[in-house]
Amino acid sequence: MKSKRHAKIIELVNEFEIETQDELARRLNEAGFNVTQATVSRDIRELKLSKVSVHGGRQKYVVLSGHDSQVSDKYTRVLKDGFVSRGLATHMVVIRTVTGMAMAVATAIDNMHIPGIVGCIAGDDTIMCAIHSEEEANKVMELIDDIIKDA
Repeated sequence: MKSKRHAKIIELVNEFEIETQDELARRLNEAGFNVTQATVSRDIRELKLSKVSVHGGRQKYVVLSGHDSQVSDKYTRVLKDGFVSRGLATHMVVIRTVTGMAMAVATAIDNMHIPGIVGCIAGDDTIMCAIHSEEEANKVMELIDDIIKDA
């Protein structure tokens, strides 16, 4: 139950600009998780969520990818170096990589904690990423495109 709640928290903070623990608790309760503010506080610590400033002087919780920026940069480089193409198959994103790079790229994607990705299966040069929904699959493809372009 805790891992499902943590996954939902990550999904919520990536989807909404959540400013407070009370707001996060409300959204979790609406999603069917019976939580208190104390539980949410522990979850925030365990997930190492951070607050960042957004427009209008407000703040929101965010999930920082990887454990630090060097780790995140490493995964971005692996994704960029191994990436060849990507496509959509309903709730799956199929990523083609350089031969022999699929496992490394799949590991990088898993550690980037990209919202919507349930998990990845890798072969030699192909990765199948299971996605929650077709809508999220399109968002995942756009995000991967952005990572490739920015890296």
